[in-house]
Amino acid sequence: MTNSFSNLHLAEPLAKAISEMGYASMTPIQAQAIPVVLTGKDVMGAAQTGTGKTAAFSLPLLQRMMVHENSSASPARHPVRALVLLPTRELADQVAQQIAQFAKHTKLRSTVVFGGMDMKPQTLELKKGVEILVATPGRLLDHIEAKNAVLNQVEYVVLDEADRMLDIGFLPDLQRILSFLPKKRTTLLFSATFSPEIKRLAGSYLQDPITIEVARPNETASTVEQRFYAASDDDKRRVLTKVLRDRQIRQAFVFVNSKLGCSRLARTLEREGLRAAALHGDKSQDERLKALEAFKQGEVDLLVCTDVAARGLDIKDVPAVFNFDVPFNAEDYVHRIGRTGRAGASGLAVTLVSHADARHVSDIEKLIKKKIDVENFGLDEQPQRERFNDGNRERREREAGREREGSSASREPRGRDRRARDDEPQDRRERYRPAPVSRDPFFDKPYEPKAAEPAAWDANAKPAPTRGAGSSKPRRKVAALFKPSPASE
Repeated sequence: MTNSFSNLHLAEPLAKAISEMGYASMTPIQAQAIPVVLTGKDVMGAAQTGTGKTAAFSLPLLQRMMVHENSSASPARHPVRALVLLPTRELADQVAQQIAQFAKHTKLRSTVVFGGMDMKPQTLELKKGVEILVATPGRLLDHIEAKNAVLNQVEYVVLDEADRMLDIGFLPDLQRILSFLPKKRTTLLFSATFSPEIKRLAGSYLQDPITIEVARPNETASTVEQRFYAASDDDKRRVLTKVLRDRQIRQAFVFVNSKLGCSRLARTLEREGLRAAALHGDKSQDERLKALEAFKQGEVDLLVCTDVAARGLDIKDVPAVFNFDVPFNAEDYVHRIGRTGRAGASGLAVTLVSHADARHVSDIEKLIKKKIDVENFGLDEQPQRERFNDGNRERREREAGREREGSSASREPRGRDRRARDDEPQDRRERYRPAPVSRDPFFDKPYEPKAAEPAAWDANAKPAPTRGAGSSKPRRKVAALFKPSPASE
C-alpha cells in the first residue's frame, strides 16, 4: 500500500504511537504533505476539515526533532524548537493533546498555553523546558513579555487555520511574534480555505513555499448532505426541533452569529426539555472546556455555539450541524459544516435562511461553486406554543369576563349615564366635591429676618446695630471667665 505510514520510515517511538492510535493509512493531505515537510521545505497546504491536517505537520516535525531528543533534566537542553500557533483555545488544547499522543514514547517535551487560564501553571511548564510549544497568539505574547518563553532557537513554525491567523485581527500579534523568531526557519501553513488575499499575505512569511491542495479550494465534503430551508426568525426554532425529531438526530452543533443569541437559544432549548449547552467567547475557559467535555461524553445533545467552535474541533460521530444563523463570512460556512461528516462518515448540514440572508447565501454559492436551492419547510399553521395554550387562554378569558361583569356595578358610569350626571343641578353635584384642604397662613407669609438678640449672659445688653450703620464692624461682647474683684475696679 503506497499511502501506508510504514512507508515513511518514521522513528520507532513515533511508529509505535501511530500503531496504538489505530492509524494504518494516510489521508490525501498527509500522503502529500508529510514527505515534503520531512525535507525541510515551506508548505502551504489546503484540505477539507476532518482530513488529518494536524498529523500532516506534527508527525514530520517530531521526526526531524528526534535528533534533539535527550533525557537531561536541565531546561537549557530543552529549548523551544517548534512553535504551533492556533486561533482558538479549544483548538490549541486539542492539537496539544494529539501531539502529546504522538510523542508519548519519545523524550521530547510539549505544552500548551492559551488565555482564560492562570499563567502560573503555564509558567512552571515553560521554565522546565519544552521542545514543542502550542499556543494562541495573545497568551504567547504575555509569556514573551514576562520572559517566560524564549524563541531564539525555533526551527519550525506552524500556522494552523492560517486564513484566520492572518486575518486583520490576528495580523498585528502574529507580526510581533514572528519578529522574535530566527530568520532561518521552516514555516508551514495549513487551513481548509485560502482566499487569494490570504495567499498574498502568506507569501511574505514563507520562502519558496510548496502549495499542496488535495481538494478544490473551499470545497465541502461530499459525504455531507447540505439542506437549506426558508424560515423566518420566529419559526427557526420550530424548524430546528422538527428536523431533530423527524431525522431522530441524537447530537448536533447549532451555530449562531452572536454571543447573546447563543446564550438565549441555549436557555430556550433547555426550557423545551432539550439538553443544550452554550459555547462562546464570553464563557470562561473552564466553562468552555466543561461544555465540550459534556458534549463528547453524550451528556449534552445540542451544543449551541458561535464560530469559536467552527475551527478544527474534532469530535467524532457528530451526525448533524445546524446553521441557525447564516454566517456573515462565506468561508465560515465551510468550517461549520466540516464539524460533521469527518473521516469519511456521512453527515447532515441544515441552514435556516430568512429573507435578510439572501446576500449571504449568494456569497456561499460563489465560494463553493454550487447552486443552492432554498426549500420551503412544512410547518403547521399555528405554532405549537399557541396550540398548547388554547384551552388555558379560553379559560382565562371566561374568568376575566366574569370579573368584569361583577365589578361593573361599582365602576363609574360611562356614555349616556355620564351625560345624565352632567345635567344634574349644581347644588347636588357640589355635595360630591371634596372638602378644601386647610392651610396655615404662617407658611404664606414672606421671609422676615430677625434683629440680633442679646447674649444670654448679658440681660441688659442692647441689640446689635444693623450692618451698614457705620464704617467699622461693632465689637462683640465676650463673656468673662472670672468676675473682676472690687479692688481692680
